[in-house]
Amino acid sequence: MIATAKSQYKILLLNQISSVGLKRLPHERYACGKDVDNPDAVLVRSQDMHQMAIPQSVRAIGRAGAGTNNIPVKDMNGRGVPVFNAPGANANAVKELVLAGLLLAVRNLVPALQFVDALKGDDKSLHQQIEEGKKQFAGVELPHHTLGIIGLGKIGSLVADAAIKLGMNVLGYDPEITVDAAWSLPSQVKKAHSVEEVLRHSHFVTLHIPLLDKTRNLIDARAIEAMRPGAVLLNFSRDGIVDDAAVAAALASNKLKNYVCDFPSNALREFGRNGRVIALPHLGASTREAEDNSAVMVVEQLRDYLEHGNIRNAVNFPEVVMAREAPYRLAIANANVPNMLGQISTTMAQAKLNIHNMLNKSRGEMAYTLVDVDSKVPRGVCEKLMAIGGVLAVRYIPVAD
Repeated sequence: MIATAKSQYKILLLNQISSVGLKRLPHERYACGKDVDNPDAVLVRSQDMHQMAIPQSVRAIGRAGAGTNNIPVKDMNGRGVPVFNAPGANANAVKELVLAGLLLAVRNLVPALQFVDALKGDDKSLHQQIEEGKKQFAGVELPHHTLGIIGLGKIGSLVADAAIKLGMNVLGYDPEITVDAAWSLPSQVKKAHSVEEVLRHSHFVTLHIPLLDKTRNLIDARAIEAMRPGAVLLNFSRDGIVDDAAVAAALASNKLKNYVCDFPSNALREFGRNGRVIALPHLGASTREAEDNSAVMVVEQLRDYLEHGNIRNAVNFPEVVMAREAPYRLAIANANVPNMLGQISTTMAQAKLNIHNMLNKSRGEMAYTLVDVDSKVPRGVCEKLMAIGGVLAVRYIPVAD
């Protein structure tokens, strides 16, 4: 796939994207819509793209949110197409919903509301029924109880901080915690060495991890068996991380007191009637602020990639950001195999191009190179680069006039 700089880029919108974010795309350089032909990039929120015929013109996909399981990322790898997301942009919204779910469970608010809604009679009768019935909804207070957090990224860190401020003890586990996340984590968080350690020692467990092959059904019957009797499980990550059948069995046996999640399921509906399951309709990022933040973040990343080739927060590419030191730039995506840089440099030398600056990074099976040169790139160079075995995409991005 070869592409050159354009005077105008076309962006296909698969969902309603916040106007606050779209305003970051200058009208004179960007045309956005739901029916554009031959788009240069796609902006999406929740629409499933796995069965979609993604046009060959697409150079990048931006997800206005954190999860990208609705995007065929592996297929995009083969085309040299980065998939951007907006990690942390909705973190505060999810944190607040986790706290709301925690309080709903610990104070038995859902069955209490159901109880009040079912009352009949005049005010005197209502008051009498309330006094007689309210004892069954007595809860506990959060201070001194332990909240276990599996996944200590931006959301997990915010949840930890909020729980500590509520007087809770926090036990956290994340084997892949980043340096930035570690710095932002409150010092009071006690480090666990395994998922089982978190499950075994926590009164409440909340999940903040992506859905991957290794995390699918992470919380299954065996994991739940390790939990404290009467524990509360919260899942505001992805539904596939928790085995609903195992949760149903644990609720039936009273091993679990409550399951609070953002993913309704027919397997758990019967427990929703008595408030044991509190299932919300995927509201984690459903705030005006989160939608605006996610759109702004992913739009700016997408624009920086299209205009300058820089990559920030792509789930399938390395982070590659290089300040422009020359007006002519090449961006090359390739398989992470030996001798790619040598072949790229040789091809450019044969075209009598002087390399002013070069940055190459790899991530898993993908590698990406930015090259600034001092003169215009002659015709045919991109084709010669594309002919190198393992090169997936080449873009020529001179500074816009």
